[in-house]
Amino acid sequence: MTDHAKLITDMGHRARAAFAQVSQMSDARKAEALRAAATALRDRRQSILDANAADMSAGRERELSSAMLDRLMIDEDRLEAVARAVENIADLPDPVGQVIDRNTQPNGLVMERVRVPLGVIGIIYESRPNVTADAAALGLRSGNAVILRGGSEAIESNRAIHDAMQDGVMAAGLPGDAIQLVQTTDRAAVGAMLTASGLVDIIIPRGGKSLVARVQEEARVPVLAHLDGICHTYIGKHADQDKAIAIAVNAKMRRTGICGAMETLLIDQDYPAPGPLIRALIDAGCEIRGDDAVMELDPRTVAASDADWDTEYLETVLSVRMVEGVEDALQHIASHGSHHTDAVVTEDEAVADRFIRGADSAIVMHNASTQFADGGEFGLGAEIGISTGRLHARGPVALEGLTTYKWVVRGTGQIRP
Repeated sequence: MTDHAKLITDMGHRARAAFAQVSQMSDARKAEALRAAATALRDRRQSILDANAADMSAGRERELSSAMLDRLMIDEDRLEAVARAVENIADLPDPVGQVIDRNTQPNGLVMERVRVPLGVIGIIYESRPNVTADAAALGLRSGNAVILRGGSEAIESNRAIHDAMQDGVMAAGLPGDAIQLVQTTDRAAVGAMLTASGLVDIIIPRGGKSLVARVQEEARVPVLAHLDGICHTYIGKHADQDKAIAIAVNAKMRRTGICGAMETLLIDQDYPAPGPLIRALIDAGCEIRGDDAVMELDPRTVAASDADWDTEYLETVLSVRMVEGVEDALQHIASHGSHHTDAVVTEDEAVADRFIRGADSAIVMHNASTQFADGGEFGLGAEIGISTGRLHARGPVALEGLTTYKWVVRGTGQIRP
C-alpha cells in the first residue's frame, strides 16, 4: 500500500531543492529549457496521441460527459497548440527581479519591491492534459517548482506530456524535479498535498466545483482558485443586433465545457429583437431555459427553475432572463454570479461604463465573447487558472500571478535613531 504522506513529503523535499536552483537561474536558461521542452513535445507526438487515445477510450467506457471528453481530447492541432504555448511562455519577459516600485526616504534609504517566485506550487486539476504543459511551463518560467496532480481520466496523457517536458528540461541542464507529476490516481495523494505545509507554498486547483470545494475546505496551505464559472452576457437595449447574435452564440456554443462559457443570458426588455437572438441559439443546438417572457419568444424553450440561475452547465444548455435595464442585470449577476467573467453588449457607452463599474467580476467585457476569458487571449502566453478571489492575483493567473515580492532596502550606512 502506498504511503501517500511519505510520497508527497519526498516529492516536496525534491521540489524545494529544485526550487533553490531554478529560482536563481537566468532568464535565458529558463527560456532555453522551455524551448527544449516544446521540441520534446513535438518529438514525442505519437506517444502522446497514443496515450490520449487510451484515456479517451477509458473515458467513453466510464461514460464521461461530452463536455468532459472534449476537455480530455488531444489531436494533432491541439498538441501543436500546446507546444506553441510553451514556446510563447519562453518568449515572455521574465517577471523575476522586476522592480515593482521604488522610493527614496528622507534619510536616503532606497526602498524597492522586487518580484520573486512563490516557491513550490501544488497544482491539482481535472480532465485537461494541456494543463500539465501549461502549468509546468508557467511554473518554471517564473522560477518556481511545481508538483502536478492531474485527474484519473487523463493519467496516461499527463504522464506522456510530463515525461516529454521533463526530459526536455533536463536536456537543457535544469533539474527535472522542478516539474514533478504525482503518478498515483488515489485521491489520498490530494489530501497529502493539501496538508504539506512547509513543503508546498500554495495550492492551485483547476477543475470542477467538487474538487475546488474540497481543496478550499481541507487545505492547510494558501489556495488560489475559482469555484464556479457562472458567466453572464447582458444584451442592452441599444445593442447592435448582428453583434448580439454573434457574441451570444459564440459565448455559449464555441466550447461549452470551458469556465469562460456563458451560462446565463440577460436580455433587456426594451431590446428590439430578442426573438432572432433566441432562435439563433436554439438553431445552433442550444437548449434554452427561460423565464415566462423568454418562453413566449419561441415554443422550443422550456421553463427555467430557480436552480438554473445558479448552475454552471458546461453543456449546450443556457438560462435566459429578460431584465429591466442595466441595474436589474447587475442585481441578477450580484445574486447569482461567481465573480468570474461577465459581459455587456451595447452601443451605449454610458451603459457599458455602468456595467463595467458595477460588475464585481475578475473579468468584465464590453462587446466581446466571454470565451476570451483565457490567459493566452490576454497575451499572457497561457494561464494556470482563473482566480476570482481578491487576494494576491485576480483573473487569468500567469507569470506575474506566480510571483510575490520582497522589499530590498539600499543604504549608505544609515542607522535608526
